[in-house]
Formats: sequence, C-alpha cells, structure tokens
Amino acid sequence: MRIDFDPESMAGGSFYKLLTAVVVPRPIAWVSTLSVRSVANLAPHSFFTVSCVNPPMVQFTSVGRKDTLSNVEASGEFVVNLAPEALFEKVNETATDFPPENGEFEAVGLEREPSVRVKPPRVAASPVALECVLHSTLRLGDSTVVIGRVVHASVKEDVLDDGHPEFERLRPLSRLGKNEWGVGGDVLELARTPYEEWRRNQG
Repeated sequence: MRIDFDPESMAGGSFYKLLTAVVVPRPIAWVSTLSVRSVANLAPHSFFTVSCVNPPMVQFTSVGRKDTLSNVEASGEFVVNLAPEALFEKVNETATDFPPENGEFEAVGLEREPSVRVKPPRVAASPVALECVLHSTLRLGDSTVVIGRVVHASVKEDVLDDGHPEFERLRPLSRLGKNEWGVGGDVLELARTPYEEWRRNQG
C-alpha cells in the first residue's frame, strides 16, 4: 500500500521536506565566494552534482537568493570545497544566516588558503577544492541553478591512492532528510557489463 502526496495541495515546505528525505544522500558543495567588498563567504549547498564531462562543469542550486548567489553573479567565480566528516560542525555553522558583511571563515574559525586560478579562497582543511568560473545560471521558481566550469582542481595527497581520490579517505558528508547528515557507509564495487558479454551470459 502507498500513500499519495500532491505537491500542489501541500502547504509551505511540506513537499520540500518530503523531497529532501527521499532524494538521499545528497553530496554537499561547500561553496566559497568573494563579495564586491572582498568579504569571503562560505556556505553549504546540498543540491549539487556534475553537469558536464568535457568541458568539466559542476552545478549547485541556491534555494532563494543568498550571499553565495549574489557573489557568484557579481564576480563570476567560486570554489567548491569538499565537506569532510572531520569538519561536520564547521560545515553546519557556515549554514547560519550571517549578514553579508560577516565572513564565515572568520566567524566560525576556519583557515583559508589562496586559490590558483580564481580569487575566492579555498578551505585549507578541505581535502578537495574545485575552482570554478561561472558558465551560466538558470532560474527555476524560487531557486537558481548555478553552473560553473572547473578550471583547476586541488586534492590533498593523503586522500589519494595511486593518484585517485578514495571515498574512504575523503569521508565526505552528505545531507539526508530533516536535520540528518550522512557519513561514510559501505562501498560496493561492480563494473558495468558490455552488452555483448551480457548477451553471451544469457545463453
């Protein structure tokens, strides 16, 4: 037996809460930007994914108009920092609705480091930083999808195995429903089966 939910008949954020409870786990784009007054902003966004392979692009969604979106539109640059389990509380603190003149790095006590190709700083303690230039934005209802072209990637050596980032070393945080967060978990490995091999196996 199933229970049906009609988004058009549900009040407020009720359907949003349902969506974020079933579209899980959601990786987090911990986005750093610079304001026109050179204030370094840092905020987590859990609607985040890869947009394109060649050229490499990633996207995140700003629900409503937040400092991150305003800064990206003004500067055309941002950095996606991986949000690791070890910085769980710091990541959550940067979701606080600080006034635009309050930089999250200083407010929550996070060290920054300079980026290579863009002006916004990186989170020094984050194992991965994707430096991006703005490709485009897409307004959808109350939200804006931000698509950035990755112009530089920086990965800490201790999360690499033979030059490849390892999930178990990255320990990325993810968002679940309500106030729940996900960490780690079992890793299953299974290669794709080419069609010809699959067809032979059926016989």
